[in-house]
Amino acid sequence: MSSRRSDHPTFRPPLLASRTPSGIFAHPMRRATALTLLCSALLALAGCKSPCRQLSERLCDCVEAFQRDDCIQAVADRERSLEPTDEDLAACEERLDTCKIDANDRKTCDLLLTDEGKAACGLAR
Repeated sequence: MSSRRSDHPTFRPPLLASRTPSGIFAHPMRRATALTLLCSALLALAGCKSPCRQLSERLCDCVEAFQRDDCIQAVADRERSLEPTDEDLAACEERLDTCKIDANDRKTCDLLLTDEGKAACGLAR
């Protein structure tokens, strides 16, 4: 009987040239890769906001600084309680393109004082 390891029936030589894991490392590495991909996908989905929420948060940029966090929290609460329809989402998407409020320039909030600005941001009836 040979005592060499390579003669054992379950021995698999490592695949060093191909740089692929072999032996006891093959399955855990595949599992770790799958878990990493799953976590990445979940994090990407968690970061997505609906166009209506983005528009509402844009409007929160125009309230006083000490009220901004409350405004954003109210937007999040409202989104959890109301499910926007596809038509609502499409309308909000349009308004994102026309509502030109810049968080870094408070003068853009003056747009909301005009009828055209209210219509562009979805505040007109």
